[in-house]
Amino acid sequence: MKIAIATPVFYPMINGVAMFSYNLAKGLVSRGHEVLVLTPSQNKYRHTDMVDGIKVVYLSSTDVKVYPDQIHDVPKKKLFYKHGLKASIFPAGQIKRALSGFRPDVVHVQGSDPIGVATVSYAKKNKIPVVTTEHNQPEVLTQSLKMPGFTRKPVNNMLSSYFVKRQKKSDYVTMPTKLAIKKLIGTQNLGVPVEAVSNGVDLSAFKPGKPSAEIYKKYKIEQNVPIVLYIGRVDPEKKVGLVLRAFADFLYRCKSNKIDKLSKTLFVVVGDGVDKPRLMEEARSIGVADSVRFLGRVTGPDLAELYKLGDVFATASEIETQGIVLIEAAATGLPLIAVDAGAVAEVCKNTENGFLIKPGDVVAMSGALYRLLSDDALREKMSKKSIEIANEHSLDKTIDKFLEIYQKVCYNRKRL
Repeated sequence: MKIAIATPVFYPMINGVAMFSYNLAKGLVSRGHEVLVLTPSQNKYRHTDMVDGIKVVYLSSTDVKVYPDQIHDVPKKKLFYKHGLKASIFPAGQIKRALSGFRPDVVHVQGSDPIGVATVSYAKKNKIPVVTTEHNQPEVLTQSLKMPGFTRKPVNNMLSSYFVKRQKKSDYVTMPTKLAIKKLIGTQNLGVPVEAVSNGVDLSAFKPGKPSAEIYKKYKIEQNVPIVLYIGRVDPEKKVGLVLRAFADFLYRCKSNKIDKLSKTLFVVVGDGVDKPRLMEEARSIGVADSVRFLGRVTGPDLAELYKLGDVFATASEIETQGIVLIEAAATGLPLIAVDAGAVAEVCKNTENGFLIKPGDVVAMSGALYRLLSDDALREKMSKKSIEIANEHSLDKTIDKFLEIYQKVCYNRKRL
């Protein structure tokens, strides 16, 4: 098949939508399909390149300087960023040229941004079936914005209506989880099929085991000590500060009770973002800086090795439509601690492979850390369950499902 994927963000950006689009495109190419990706250019100018067998058309773009690009380092929080997120504002003409030359059998749109809107418009005019995957929830977009509290709800409602309206223009709609569908669409009848399809993870890259000695040395991590791990963006909406405060409470409890082994526990944060400088200062101010390691952004084979460092994976994010890092952590055999918000409950199953806590509950997260790190048998039991749950989110299964959907919408389009 010839499949066009339209996405507002793409690899090497460290972002769930970017990685999903890249993994999907790469997986489709590996099965012999021809894939064209439409995405904003990182150098602002239109150009075409081949990325791991994927033809990528980088559309001319402009900086959105109120948000960092998730590629370059973020040294400190600013109002405007030198390396801002890129967006294509008026891409219709470029998309028309790209798609008329490619002649796709189906287009798969990853959002309701200008690229997605223009791609759907072209597809409809040319009778090309459209599959949409909606990754965003309105509160995900507005949570990090500075806006008066009383405006947040009406803005979220407006965005929700817009997202739903966009989905109605598709032939088939997917979202990563059933909870995400319920939250955005509810009981509304879109007039088109709607299905939960996991983002999927390449399980061959994330397996249980011990990290290499070189990893400990390279990232200056002590061996033979318990490790609480967080991997992901370090931005305010991810609420890494709550995990930091829970870790500090846990550490204080262990030291007060003279639990020597647990008193040496480290909190390792892998990732970068606008909140990193503030968190580093907070770690110093609450007296745990010596027990916290900020490793910055890590990609490639080292990332999979760093997952193996952890004894427990902890996150306090409330905005996940699924959470790829949670699946990756589970595939590595880590018990999970997360908040009961968003759609994480479909990966972190309370008391089975980890613990779900109420949003904002530092004491509960501290208690969950203690329960897991002080009980080897419980940790081993939950580790096995994490691996079992992760297997349900195999990238191979995700690609199988999308190929089934593509074939279905193509068949239905030909019947019309």
